[in-house]
Amino acid sequence: MNVSQKFEQFNDSNFGIYVHWPFCESKCPYCDFNSFANYGSIDQADILAGYIQEILHLRSLTGPKSVSSIFIGGGTPSLMLPPVLDSLLRAIQQSWHVESWAEITLEANPSNVELGRFKAYRSVGINRLSLGVQALRDFDLQALGRLHTARQALVCIDITAKIFPNFSLDLIYARPNQTLDDWRCELSQVLSLGGQHLSLYQLIIQEGTLFANKRLAGELHILEPELANDMYALTQQMTTNAGLKGYEISNHAVPGLESQHNLLYWRCGEYAGIGPGAHGRIISNGYRIAILNEYLPEKWLAKINESGNALIEFAKLSKEEQADELIIMGLRTVEGLNLERLARIASLIPMQKKVTELVEQDFLEYAQDFKVLRVKEQGRFIVNKLILELASSLEPV
Repeated sequence: MNVSQKFEQFNDSNFGIYVHWPFCESKCPYCDFNSFANYGSIDQADILAGYIQEILHLRSLTGPKSVSSIFIGGGTPSLMLPPVLDSLLRAIQQSWHVESWAEITLEANPSNVELGRFKAYRSVGINRLSLGVQALRDFDLQALGRLHTARQALVCIDITAKIFPNFSLDLIYARPNQTLDDWRCELSQVLSLGGQHLSLYQLIIQEGTLFANKRLAGELHILEPELANDMYALTQQMTTNAGLKGYEISNHAVPGLESQHNLLYWRCGEYAGIGPGAHGRIISNGYRIAILNEYLPEKWLAKINESGNALIEFAKLSKEEQADELIIMGLRTVEGLNLERLARIASLIPMQKKVTELVEQDFLEYAQDFKVLRVKEQGRFIVNKLILELASSLEPV
């Protein structure tokens, strides 16, 4: 049984693990992730020891599980030394059963690509790489605060394709001063590289970032929403024509090569979060629990050394909270919102009057004999509004 076949039979027992490596060589001006540009000052052995202790604590909470996916993100986890990564994966395997077909992803940046290191990552168990390319124009790469050039990105992609049959490319569009033709040419180049999975994100200015400060100061001008929407529509058209079907708002893949770990998130599956600022959703004593770790690496490690874990949140999710998550995640995907699962888990369902209204407006459609609600093409431009409308119309089954 291959990965795709297994996930077509998705059920609530699937279990994933997310590991957060928060360290970077520099902080990008658009990034609001929990990341820190102090890579040179860390002791990787100390971080590994913290990971291992946290794994043991989480295992005590979840009990035995079969792991279907592992995702190591950041930050820039490709700065992790291969022996450290090897020890991390071994610790996971010693605590839970990792399926032989499990997808194990590592995020990497083109600026720190080394052929030897990538081969070492492959040898210790990484079977999928996610490359943060972000742009293929040097001017835009500099504006985005990236440390690599377009040429380095192309070399990186070539190296990656030789080592990892399964890899993904991340790019950002709707960048300042970008035109529709600019994006058409750039996306065409990306599609010619033979990648089988693309994560294509519109630039969103997040509060607390350098870009947000520049925008407030009048030093950064974002694109008009109409142009950004045109770029989104073009993205859907070009990726579909190239055989990379959109399976989520920003993600496109050759059928069978979707990101199985991200599908676990979007299907509201169970996953453990390890590392500074990592969050998770686990089942403990029959309840779905939201967990969140201390954000600052120094405090995270100190808490672990003091008490064996760094949790700052351990909260049982209410039926309403679970319903909200199912709606938020489900409407982002082409699979849609499974109404039967929503009713089973949360004992709630959107009001029929509201659903009928949105269907008649051509924003939503039924599928699978009225068991599933999906967002139609024109509804994808207002998906956040649709999520709010459905979530606010919930009523008991």
